[in-house]
Amino acid sequence: AELALHQTRGKRIQPNRSAMAARKRPSPTSISTKPDTSDQKTTRNTPDNNVFHLSPPKLGSIFVISTLLCSLHLYLLCFHYTVDAELKRSVLINAALSLVGFFVTLKMIPVAARYVLRRNMFGFDINKRGTPQGEVKVPESLGIVVGVVFLIVAIIFQYFNFTEDSNVNDVLDVPWRVKLVLPSFATLPLLMAYAGHTTIVIPKPLVSYVGLEVLDLGRIYKLYMGLLAVFCTNSINIHAGLNGLEIGQTVVTAAAILIHNVMQIGSSTDPEYHQAHAFSIYLTQPLMATSLALLAFNWYPSSVFVGDTYTVFAGMTMAVVGILGHFSETLLIFFLPQVLNFLLSLPQLAGIVKCPRHRLPRFDPATGLLTGTKDGTLVNVYLRLFGPKSEKSLCIHLLVFQALACAFCFLLRHFLAGWYK
Repeated sequence: AELALHQTRGKRIQPNRSAMAARKRPSPTSISTKPDTSDQKTTRNTPDNNVFHLSPPKLGSIFVISTLLCSLHLYLLCFHYTVDAELKRSVLINAALSLVGFFVTLKMIPVAARYVLRRNMFGFDINKRGTPQGEVKVPESLGIVVGVVFLIVAIIFQYFNFTEDSNVNDVLDVPWRVKLVLPSFATLPLLMAYAGHTTIVIPKPLVSYVGLEVLDLGRIYKLYMGLLAVFCTNSINIHAGLNGLEIGQTVVTAAAILIHNVMQIGSSTDPEYHQAHAFSIYLTQPLMATSLALLAFNWYPSSVFVGDTYTVFAGMTMAVVGILGHFSETLLIFFLPQVLNFLLSLPQLAGIVKCPRHRLPRFDPATGLLTGTKDGTLVNVYLRLFGPKSEKSLCIHLLVFQALACAFCFLLRHFLAGWYK
């Protein structure tokens, strides 16, 4: 994955260079010698009075999004399926703690934003270049708040203890090839501690050719899990560049994971199967709640940037729930837009087609619209197919596409049930 080419968080650059992905960060020298005199509508951090103002969270939009994403999951859990009372109680306690985590994250983000600005960790939104909003200092790396609160909720719930040091990439200039390898080391504790099965069920149409119904892959299965974790971690990181897109695709996928887990629990009587999917729920609910709180500040127009801290953390968490919940195939279909984005990028990644430093769409300050370039990303291809769009409209379209990919996965599982496996 082309991480350093397209990501926007934590990249220290010289004043005459472009930013990573959708924002740029000036060097410390430029900050100290050139005071910010722009009309800052979202944040203000002037050297004269050191006053910092953060735009209020967009709670109205978050309420609509969370209602759409959470209602079906809760309906299936509480009313549609007959779920064991003790298991339902644990899931609801986890949901309550996740709700507390939402409000804690909401309160911590302005505090954290103030501190990262003091460390000169801010960026400028490239997709608004040429407008007053493009000169606003936007705090970087606020995804660390989500990681911290998620970990606290998980520890309190006493079921999981997981974190990762992805914040290093937001502080250091890590080359993209190194960033591709780092998640591989982060997966080693997971793979070493994994005590589940390493078998796969052979699709029924292929049983007569293979001669087996169940195939034990052994270490190959663990290699597959490691590759899946690397892909999930990087796929969110490279499908980015728009306000709200990184978190938006995470919460949409997380909602689909929750629905899938409840459906599998409701349709099975195996206690071990129940626990595997319940474990997935225990991690996904806090991830979704804390991400929604961050989305309240990151939705268009963004007043904070999430940084690689968030995308690496979110991708790894979903990889973990998919692996330990034993639904990695389903997870890959949920990630269909990310898979498509990777395939579109392959010619440039392989060096067949020239790959520029940044592959963002072109912004027209006169119209406020984004136009697709010839670069091979899903964002640009979508704009080339459907014409110029505003950043907010484009993000919504891509998130709807993410939701349709998840719905396609459910339909596929429904029609193939009993025939494929």
